[in-house]
Amino acid sequence: MLFLPRRWTRDQPLSSATSSVRKWLTSRRHSLWILLILLVVSVAIQTFVVRQTRNDRLTGLPRLRFSVFKQKLLPTQQSALVVLKSESSLAVQQDTTYTERTAGRNHQNEEYEKPSDDSLSGGRNEFNHGDTRSREEARKVLPNPENKASAALQGSLVLRSTRTGLSPGTDRKLVNIPLATCQPKSHIVFLKTHKTASSTILNILYRYGESRNLTFALPLNKHSQLFYPYHFAPYFVEGYSSRSVREFHIMCNHMRFNKAEVAKVMPEDTFYFSILRHPVDMMESIFIYFKSIAAFHQAPSLNEFLDNSEKYYNSSAVNSHYAHNVLAFDFGFENNIVAGNADIEKRVNKAIAAIEKNFHLILISEYFDESMILLKHALCWSLSDVVSFRLNSRSERTRHTLSANTAEKIKRWNALDWRIYLHFNTTFWQNVDALIGQEKMKTEVSELRKLQARMANTCLKDGGAVHPSQVKDTRLKPFQYGAAVIQGYNLKTDLDPQTKTKCQRLITPELQYTDLLYTKQFPLLAAKHSQAKKKAAPQRQRLETSAKTEKRTNRLSNSKH
Repeated sequence: MLFLPRRWTRDQPLSSATSSVRKWLTSRRHSLWILLILLVVSVAIQTFVVRQTRNDRLTGLPRLRFSVFKQKLLPTQQSALVVLKSESSLAVQQDTTYTERTAGRNHQNEEYEKPSDDSLSGGRNEFNHGDTRSREEARKVLPNPENKASAALQGSLVLRSTRTGLSPGTDRKLVNIPLATCQPKSHIVFLKTHKTASSTILNILYRYGESRNLTFALPLNKHSQLFYPYHFAPYFVEGYSSRSVREFHIMCNHMRFNKAEVAKVMPEDTFYFSILRHPVDMMESIFIYFKSIAAFHQAPSLNEFLDNSEKYYNSSAVNSHYAHNVLAFDFGFENNIVAGNADIEKRVNKAIAAIEKNFHLILISEYFDESMILLKHALCWSLSDVVSFRLNSRSERTRHTLSANTAEKIKRWNALDWRIYLHFNTTFWQNVDALIGQEKMKTEVSELRKLQARMANTCLKDGGAVHPSQVKDTRLKPFQYGAAVIQGYNLKTDLDPQTKTKCQRLITPELQYTDLLYTKQFPLLAAKHSQAKKKAAPQRQRLETSAKTEKRTNRLSNSKH
């Protein structure tokens, strides 16, 4: 029988208490209770171990400590289910699998792991570009990470392993990334190249920025170009030197590109893009449009110019750059090089590498509608944002079909432009496959053309472009230059004010639209320029009248002789 010790009292000696404890501990019944408790604990531990081992076998997870690495996810990806394999930080150097479950939750303040470029080379990824689109509808194949142009295009869509903090060569597996609607980009630089449908893109950017009260990096003193053909400098931009503009959103007027100087004006997160055109077609257009320059003026035909370029072309003459590798010149490179030059390969590779480094996206003029869809996705814009009518476009009467022999001469004469075009024509279609896919591209191009047809039916009186002499509103007549005939548009007369304004912006030529934006952005400076122009008008008119009179006199004098 187990006897409990009596209550201790202050007078009870310590030896008595110790003796009572010894008797209690050595009690046989108490010993049995202790053994029973130990047995139960042992069975519980064994049961737990067996169940844990069974679970590990089912899930394939090693019994190691789990850690979740969280990094900031790009704006286009608000939720992700990412499974990564990485080297364990444990001394055993075993691989552990990091899991993250975020389905159905909003993690605006969370940061997630980014998969590396390694995982993007061969696998498929699922993008959801809209809240209502399913993952299956938006399935894409990501680009080869070795292709710099494709990786650059992705911008915020490509996940770069260098920013994850994981070791190089780590085995990674991207399982599933549903994307929320991405944020539209408003910091944009468009390198406006010559005779590449760039005036139409300029109009798109002008309309987008004006409708959202964005600030344009416009040329100083109300010029139409950023002092082309000089290499760009920040003080070419109105409001930069005076610091009257706190932030520039869009830069898109003609300039000779210089990335280091442009970056002084534009924010760090600026999206850079440009457009190329087949050099053969572009050369035919340039020869007509810039017929008045020294290189072309005396040449009776383009073929004659190409056969005797040493006779007509002088690299030091004014505006000679238009006649030789003008695409390369616009991008800031030396343009005086032809096929067969000893260093052409070196210069081609250098130019391509620089363009890939400095630009997120290069569009192709021959696939203009596809280019607009690609641009829409890259900028996270809507379809209506890239609707346009062709601007600064020549009449078909002034276009000439070139022979195959002439085309080959152009490729040799403009060898640098030709090689640049070939490269980026290839990467353009790689980017289409990577970002959109061929089938989805066809669908969106069809939607864009239908929307443009509806806009033409709503806005245009004649259904399309007309000869400049037929443009009724003189404020909307396009600038005519060289031997080209630049077409314009007429609006319907029964449009309501809001629709008329929208339609008018679609057909406003480059020079008029630039002037309009300058006046809105710098009203005081615009007023000063207008006053100066009015004062100079009478003197200019007198000079023009005097010149006409002198020409008439000379003609009469020559006819008498």
